[in-house]
Amino acid sequence: MITHNELFDDANSHAVRVRVRVQDTSGTILLERPEKLNAISRHMLTQLRQAFEDLHQEKKVRAVILTGAGGSFSAGADLAEIHEAMSDDDAQTQWLADCVAQKELIEQMLRFPKPIIAAVNGPALGLGATLVLASDLAVGTKRATFGFPETQRGLVSGLAAPLLTFRLGAAAAANFLFCGESVGCDDCRRLGIYRWVVAEELVWAKADAIARDLSGTSPEAVAMSKRLLNETIGEQLLTFLSAGAAAMAAARTTEAAAEGIAAFLEKRPPQWP
Repeated sequence: MITHNELFDDANSHAVRVRVRVQDTSGTILLERPEKLNAISRHMLTQLRQAFEDLHQEKKVRAVILTGAGGSFSAGADLAEIHEAMSDDDAQTQWLADCVAQKELIEQMLRFPKPIIAAVNGPALGLGATLVLASDLAVGTKRATFGFPETQRGLVSGLAAPLLTFRLGAAAAANFLFCGESVGCDDCRRLGIYRWVVAEELVWAKADAIARDLSGTSPEAVAMSKRLLNETIGEQLLTFLSAGAAAMAAARTTEAAAEGIAAFLEKRPPQWP
């Protein structure tokens, strides 16, 4: 059972943590790595999965709010961590394990029986944007940009591809996946990524108000509706996510990825092989 303001601390010296709070009938998961724009490392991914598992078990929680600390929702996967693994003998094994772990988190969110509301307080990029797509509802702010810059790093947005296609359609998915550009909150609302756009200081409050509204519905009916949407109508999603994870892992082994990630970390334009 989780307690108010329980903190999951990283297992090593990295300042990575996920904070969980239960208030009335809603639970909040806070990505708390603001100094890295809430980039998601391996340890943070493990903590996120544990947070969802704990809120799954918390019977009084009827909906979960996912948000970020500081001025960012999440900048995506930790590129420095990916780059570090390039010098390891078992780099390919590690990358595959990382991509599978990310896939399992997305599957956990899609199968999570309670509604997940993304309170997008700032930029949501790469894996961060994928978390928004894996949520059931999303509230954004004027600063809540959204995009997948992976192609600019020589990488592939393998988990985002099926979710983008399922949520928005193939044409919009292609634009996001190929161009690697971010869009602003107005475009996000037009596309239906963010159902609501509010002032920055109100984003969690709006998500909580939605959670409170959901508390008046039947938990069993909501869970069945979510299963119908994500696992019956979207029956191929899980298969496509597995293929996407494999594509992500394969892309990390390429010279393009080595150059793209190095260029990003060195703050210079990439020189593609």
